[in-house]
Amino acid sequence: MRSVLTDDLLARCGKRAAGYDRENRFFHEDLEDLRSANYLVMAVPEQFGGLGLTLAEICQEQRRLARQSAPTALALNMHILNTGIAAELHRHDDRSQDWVLEEAGKGAIFAFGASESGCDLPHLYATTKAERVEGGYRFSGHKNFGTLSPVWNFLCITGMDTDDPSGPKLIHAIVPRDSQGCRIVETWDTMGMRATSSQDTVLEGVFVPDARILRVLPTGFAGADLYILSLFAWAEPTFGNIYLGLAERARDLTLERLKRRGNIAEMTRSMAYHPGIQHLVAEMVLELERAIPHLDRIAQDWTDGVDHGGMWPAKLVAAKHHGVEAAFRCVDRAMDLSGGRGMFRADEMERIFRDCRAGRFHPANAMLVHEVVAKSALGVLGEAGPRWG
Repeated sequence: MRSVLTDDLLARCGKRAAGYDRENRFFHEDLEDLRSANYLVMAVPEQFGGLGLTLAEICQEQRRLARQSAPTALALNMHILNTGIAAELHRHDDRSQDWVLEEAGKGAIFAFGASESGCDLPHLYATTKAERVEGGYRFSGHKNFGTLSPVWNFLCITGMDTDDPSGPKLIHAIVPRDSQGCRIVETWDTMGMRATSSQDTVLEGVFVPDARILRVLPTGFAGADLYILSLFAWAEPTFGNIYLGLAERARDLTLERLKRRGNIAEMTRSMAYHPGIQHLVAEMVLELERAIPHLDRIAQDWTDGVDHGGMWPAKLVAAKHHGVEAAFRCVDRAMDLSGGRGMFRADEMERIFRDCRAGRFHPANAMLVHEVVAKSALGVLGEAGPRWG
């Protein structure tokens, strides 16, 4: 496995994480250090000025970074996804997003504007309106969770065209930051993942020319093509690994503290010898021992081109689900073992506990995971007709 992150770079990111969280401040210093290390072009093929790392390799790097600063890893994941998808299409002789790779190779940062209130299937549906006009589309809507808001140069957005005579279409597009009618509304003051600065983005009749329209697809699972599948292939394993990295840090911090912690009733040995504590530690380790190999296998299968056919959607969302749920259980056990110190805002465990809460909000949520897994297994994913019933 090739690696970009050095121990020194990771240590610097880890040292700054608490300050970013406390001040609800974007990770500008981390960004510049990681940019200098070519972290932002990991997924970009070498011919476009990148490093050409595979999905499996990038998952490992993101997990390592998340151990030190999960918000930094999570925010940069949005840019990595955009470049990873474009690289995936390029490898399949689809040149429609080569310009994304060219811009990223020159230093541009890409982000996503797909999340919306009232839409549990971003990238497959949208509440934002896309209106066909001469030379392109106009988009009007309100996007949430606009991660990387202080620095993105291009935003990947979605909108639904309900006027198409052949049926509703989802329009995937990319808008530059200076587009007329595009504005950022600062709303980000959250429980966790505070350094991501995931502000809202309002689109007020934003025009996107045909040259920047990525896809025009039927809504729902029926419209999923290589672009959509690649999006989930790069998103689900990387999200899962970020939260597992967070859980690994909780495990390491807990073990380090328990080996030093004594008890007035046992004067000679640490709390590491307490049978109840050993049981909780075992539960933490077992969660990670189960989830990490699952995430690693799915990322490697995609990298190796393994043909899972119609079960690929199920395998991707299941991997993310298992990673996030394992992280929740591991971090919760770590908090149980922390004692009262874990409740103090100055303690790293308190920050890890809060950051971990965000994992269930990333697509696919638990309800959607079960829908995709069951429908894939039954062979009815993407069939025409009502989504439920």
